[in-house]
Amino acid sequence: MFLGHYGLAFAAKRAAPRTSLGTLTFAAQWLDEVWPVLLLLGVEQVRIVPGLMAASPLDFTHYPISHSLLAAVGWGALIGGIYQLARHSPRAAVIVGALVVSHWVLDLIVHGPDLPLFPGGPRVGLGAWNSVPLTIALEAVFYLGGLAVYVRATSAIDRIGRYALWLLVVVQVACYAAALVGPPPPTTHMLGVSALLLWIFIPWVAWVDQHRAVVGDAVRRGG
Repeated sequence: MFLGHYGLAFAAKRAAPRTSLGTLTFAAQWLDEVWPVLLLLGVEQVRIVPGLMAASPLDFTHYPISHSLLAAVGWGALIGGIYQLARHSPRAAVIVGALVVSHWVLDLIVHGPDLPLFPGGPRVGLGAWNSVPLTIALEAVFYLGGLAVYVRATSAIDRIGRYALWLLVVVQVACYAAALVGPPPPTTHMLGVSALLLWIFIPWVAWVDQHRAVVGDAVRRGG
């Protein structure tokens, strides 16, 4: 899943209003942010197999550090713990850590049986990527649902807060559409390099969030 992870980050702003959307996005996409680094270092492996699944040509043969359930829980505890040390906000720290783990849960829905429960352990996946319409529907539900929560929970304080948000949405949707209908990456190296572009969205969403204010009494309830 791609857009769905950003959707959960958007929605989490309602539960943790004092936490930057950049931090929430970083947490929700951490597994896919660290994965290309490990891939390019040769620590994890993937094969490009055109036609493997209707919505994805990627055969994830070895990625226990980034995408096993045990590792996801460990990453969540680590990142949530670091947030707690930095911000002293237990509620927000739990939300940040849960967002890290949520990535694995959403991937479970769409991946084939390639997600290890623990390094060397059984692999699971419900395989929604076998259907393009189902994949698009799932991405839309999570992304648009989360975006709607964010838009209701915040309001633009200037033009940047209004227009940069919608530009972000257009770019994210366009990137997803291009990956879905475009040709597979020519090499795994190119795949890893292109996947590193996910990091660009972190400062972008943080910038957008700085130009939006939390609506109502959400700040008093969370953070």
